[in-house]
Amino acid sequence: MSVKFGTSGLRGLVVDLTPDLVQAYTTAFLASCPIGTELFVGVDLRPSSPRIARDVIAAARKAGVAVTDCGALPTPALALAAMSASAAAIMVTGSHIPADRNGLKFYLPTGEISKNDEAAIIAAYGSGAAPEGRAEGSLTPCPEASRAYVQRYVTAYGPQVLSGLRLGVYQHSSVARDLLPAVLDALGAESVLLAPSDSFIPVDTEAVDIETRSMLAEWCVTHRLDAILSTDGDADRPMLTDATGQVIAGDVLGVLSAQALKAQIVCTPVSSNSMLSQIPAFTAVHLTKIGSPFVIAAMEAVRAAQPGAKVVGFEANGGFLLGFTAQGPAGPLAALMTRDAFLPMLAPLVAGRASGVGLAQMVADLPARFTASDRLTEIPPGKSADFLARLGGNMAHCTDFLAPLGTVAACDRTDGLRMTLTNGRIVHLRASGNAPEFRVYTEA
Repeated sequence: MSVKFGTSGLRGLVVDLTPDLVQAYTTAFLASCPIGTELFVGVDLRPSSPRIARDVIAAARKAGVAVTDCGALPTPALALAAMSASAAAIMVTGSHIPADRNGLKFYLPTGEISKNDEAAIIAAYGSGAAPEGRAEGSLTPCPEASRAYVQRYVTAYGPQVLSGLRLGVYQHSSVARDLLPAVLDALGAESVLLAPSDSFIPVDTEAVDIETRSMLAEWCVTHRLDAILSTDGDADRPMLTDATGQVIAGDVLGVLSAQALKAQIVCTPVSSNSMLSQIPAFTAVHLTKIGSPFVIAAMEAVRAAQPGAKVVGFEANGGFLLGFTAQGPAGPLAALMTRDAFLPMLAPLVAGRASGVGLAQMVADLPARFTASDRLTEIPPGKSADFLARLGGNMAHCTDFLAPLGTVAACDRTDGLRMTLTNGRIVHLRASGNAPEFRVYTEA
């Protein structure tokens, strides 16, 4: 069976996500974690998501838990709605992975589950634990969840902050394909809708293929665009281009957004661009393992030690976490401790509009460290683990492997194998925690 927890929830092949298994994991979550007032449920646009959501809802109601059905909406919108109601949530999504796979993301009333919560769910699943029997839980629709998410940004940024910009929205099969242009229009921009799809397209913001990059560049010219915005399937990872169609890397978006929000402390995985250490405004940078649970744990540690600290987190895929109440041009922007795709696109656009500087120039003004990443698909996790063990366990082997690029100076095993060469180049190899993929991150 392929179903297991990765860096961002439970994932597996759709054929393995049977009604019995989905209901058992839902019941285990309800039995082992604090869920607050009720359970919010949302879905992405994968063909299998509505069926899986029905299984989640059936299990929760059978356990006596009231359910609020939010339908199709971005993961951060679901998290915002649930946390505002002091409720737990389950998002049915496989994020960026292909349509033959899907998964569940679990949220407590306080935000994403931790690795300790994950262990508790697995133990409860294994033992068959279930909440105490009660009367069947109620079911209530909640169409306003998406509207509240849109309003979050309108309140902070104001109705004319992007006036004069012509922005493309690559809609594909993103669950945010209608909300994103709604936000842009509400902020005064002119949005141009591009390539909606009736079939699911697994957009990975860390590995944008050459064909997609060419398409984005052509759209910018054809439609005279100032930028193109998009997300992955469940809209917790952004994809933003400049006016030429050049995709801005997710960790670079994180830096631009942290600067725009006047953050002082950054928590981010070890795979992020090392230019972070060269930004004077950042008084501290905490490097973590890859995955939002590790970033959140670091942010929570900062907030506990320094109440009121202006701390943010982001991943190399661009998902951005706001750990303090920031001040926008029109009003406050409350903390949201889950990966968000809208904020790391809006914050740089708003900052650039205010200063009269385009996105390309904003990127050019950052310290000159350059990254690229991609993946090998359909690589069994065991094969990846064996390869990394052989490479990382023998410095001579490691040195020979990278000899065409330079001499290995240091190896970091925080997450996978991150090798720094004497010439400043970095090669980081890692098995994906969400899919049978082998990730390659490079920097120079």
